[in-house]
Amino acid sequence: MKQLKSEQEYRDQIKKDELSVGVFTTTWCPDCKRLDMFINDIIEENSEKQWFTIDRDEFPEISEEQQVMGIPSLLVFKNGEKLAHLHSANAKTPEQVKEFLNNL
Repeated sequence: MKQLKSEQEYRDQIKKDELSVGVFTTTWCPDCKRLDMFINDIIEENSEKQWFTIDRDEFPEISEEQQVMGIPSLLVFKNGEKLAHLHSANAKTPEQVKEFLNNL
């Protein structure tokens, strides 16, 4: 999964004409560590999507713009538009994340 390091990278990624899944996370978040334990398998199962991660603490303006209140959160974009948002409370198990992606 690509770690975005600039706001421009983020803007370029979400404008793509394919589904991009952004994982908003931080280094100190226990639920993010749990997500790390199973997200790679989910990425493999959904390899047709473009995956990226962004540190909410490094980019608070983007997080605020996208209404990321809890972490980890998964946001899905296409052509610059946010299509879906899986809030942190519902992103704690592989089953929850898979169900979210299956409903896109």
